[in-house]
Amino acid sequence: MATTAASVSTVRQARDRYLAANGFTLDSYTAPFVDVSFFGLRFPFPNVGGLGRALPFHDLHHVALGYDTDIPGEAEICAWELRAGVCDAPLIVRFVILELFALGLLTSPRRTLAAWRAAGRCGTLFSRPLPYDALLDMSVGELRSHLGVPPDGLVTPAAAFFCGA
Repeated sequence: MATTAASVSTVRQARDRYLAANGFTLDSYTAPFVDVSFFGLRFPFPNVGGLGRALPFHDLHHVALGYDTDIPGEAEICAWELRAGVCDAPLIVRFVILELFALGLLTSPRRTLAAWRAAGRCGTLFSRPLPYDALLDMSVGELRSHLGVPPDGLVTPAAAFFCGA
């Protein structure tokens, strides 16, 4: 289901579509536990150590890049985040990113390494911080430009339905 650029004019709208499409809510950013899906099973994961502060930025990476939220997609986005810059992310976030990157090397190595390569000259929202509300008011194209991502993102058309430019 493709979306035109006109129907998703801001990062906020794209984020809301992303959250709805994946069964996530804004409440998860501040809830004591975050729902995590692993091989189709959902389970609660403690929202500790800055995880909730980092999740909104991680979700905006999904919006900008187009990677899915299944295991290969999370491995891809974590590979991208790891190479593009997570030094300023909370320790638990760096640990989770490293774990999912390693899992991706085992389960989908080509996709994971392609995402690693794609991050070569990019920066994350952890390494190129802006106020979250300012990010939400940008267009998806402006967010991609800020991150050093190609204008169409990295995945087309797999997750393009919530990533209109």
